[in-house]
Amino acid sequence: MNVANLQIEGLLMAIAAINHALVRKGVLSAEEIDIALRKAEASETSEERSEGMSSSSRDAVNFPIRLLELANQCQPEADIPSFSKLARMVGQMKEAYNDQM
Repeated sequence: MNVANLQIEGLLMAIAAINHALVRKGVLSAEEIDIALRKAEASETSEERSEGMSSSSRDAVNFPIRLLELANQCQPEADIPSFSKLARMVGQMKEAYNDQM
């Protein structure tokens, strides 16, 4: 596996853990994090941003956001699923997200 992919995997799981801690400590609610992630996804899938992008490129850009959205749906008391489980869940939800153009 490409080392850059492993670095991105680690970064995503670190961000997921930080988000989880922020919710547990009451700094932010899961809903506030969800809203921020949805805004990021909307920005990345806007017509202006995704003009000329293939569906697979849009999916690639939005993969980290979608993974963090799924991690955010975990209860604060529960452990965050592994990267591979979250990635599999993103793939299973792909049809629901993939806005074919």
